[in-house]
Amino acid sequence: MENKLRYRLNKKQKLKSRKDIEAIFATGKSFTAFPLRVNWIAAPLEKYAVVGVGVSSRNFKKAVDRNRIKRILREAYRLQQHEAPAGLKVFFMYTGRELPAYEDVYKSVGKCLRHLVKNIKHSQPQDFKEDNPQTDEKN
Repeated sequence: MENKLRYRLNKKQKLKSRKDIEAIFATGKSFTAFPLRVNWIAAPLEKYAVVGVGVSSRNFKKAVDRNRIKRILREAYRLQQHEAPAGLKVFFMYTGRELPAYEDVYKSVGKCLRHLVKNIKHSQPQDFKEDNPQTDEKN
């Protein structure tokens, strides 16, 4: 039987909790890969990578434009979500000032995901050891 990849972005994979979003911005790490700013935090107990997207209303006054950019961001992530490691909470913020072409956003999201994978590999043993309750010794 063939191993088919599923390109779904279901409810469990979407960042919805205000508490999680605030934690990402308060304690998470960030980097910029124009036209995206990426805030992320490692969450080793999560089964999936969880994603959120946003667009500044300062740069795009019309909700139609903001919603279109968010749709493009979600679609670009959905098609490349298999590159994202499980146990990651990430928020993509579009920082450009013009409506983007889908191809540009797709390339930027892919670049960001590769950067995240590299950062997670370097910080994984330290971050995951502290947060994983199974490694704590009981007295």
